[in-house]
Amino acid sequence: MRYITFALAKGRLAKKAMEMLERIGITCEEMKDENTRKLIFVNEELKFRFFLAKASDVPTYVEYGAADIGIVGKDTILEEGRDLYEVYDLGVGKCRMCVCGPESARALLGGHELIRVASKYPHIAKDYFYNVKHQTVEIIKLNGSVELAPIVGLSEVIVDIVETGTTLRENGLTVLEEVCDLSARMVVNQVSMKMENARITEIIDKMRALDK
Repeated sequence: MRYITFALAKGRLAKKAMEMLERIGITCEEMKDENTRKLIFVNEELKFRFFLAKASDVPTYVEYGAADIGIVGKDTILEEGRDLYEVYDLGVGKCRMCVCGPESARALLGGHELIRVASKYPHIAKDYFYNVKHQTVEIIKLNGSVELAPIVGLSEVIVDIVETGTTLRENGLTVLEEVCDLSARMVVNQVSMKMENARITEIIDKMRALDK
């Protein structure tokens, strides 16, 4: 029997995912060692392998078959645009992708003038403005605190993840439009889904049963 390999987004999500997997009997004791330098963790008995990856790399590992199953945020799935099966919403890490800016920018969102949009998620931002709103915009990719962009005049608005909205309020910004809801999702490699259908389907079914 071949190994089924999981790629987990590093950090809180990996911890949460492992807790959920443990509830359906998929365990990996060696992952619990906080000081380990290992990159790949194995449960020999159950034939499962696990590795932690940067969130933005998880869809890549899954698309190319280096991992059969990935667990990562919906924001990353949308931004990376890989060919995957999205099979399960873990219902954790819930937040929203939103267009934000000062209240004065609201009027610009319905207009025809070219505005600048700063975001860590240029693909999501572009897709929303071009394909949903049919508004031509200039997208500026940033890697750090995007809230700065409208404050210092780099952009009129931003597209970013909003959890509580506290950071926005503290900086005089507000949610102007909602793009989509986000949460952690399970994704599966397309070939793995065919080759290992019974084992993978069993995992998905057990995960879904947790919701009941």
